[in-house]
Amino acid sequence: MEDLYREQIIDRYKHPLMRGTLDPHDYSYEDDNPLCGDRIRIDLRVGDDDRITEAAFSGVGCAIAQASADLLVESVVGKTLDEIKALRKEDILEMLGIELGPARLKCALLSLKVLKAGVYGIKELEEELT
Repeated sequence: MEDLYREQIIDRYKHPLMRGTLDPHDYSYEDDNPLCGDRIRIDLRVGDDDRITEAAFSGVGCAIAQASADLLVESVVGKTLDEIKALRKEDILEMLGIELGPARLKCALLSLKVLKAGVYGIKELEEELT
């Protein structure tokens, strides 16, 4: 079964479904994993009912980082902002379907960190404080 998930990761890395940028967007955030150089940006458009109507990611990185971003971004379309805030690392790991060591775990979770930081408005807070 784990081979099936590995194939999914490679396929999502080579042929991402959600790669791109949204302009204009309602939420956008970008961050990196300085240990390995992965960099992810996630853009969201939100409807009047606080549901995600469109989502896209861009960036560079390893297969795990790119596949997890693609899977995560695809999964949030139709969700509310509160549902996004409730996402956990276990949700990402379940999407990937394989066990990861500590170094690869950071790669897999970068997209979740970026998504939540964007939704919570971390960038605006950082700009306000500088």
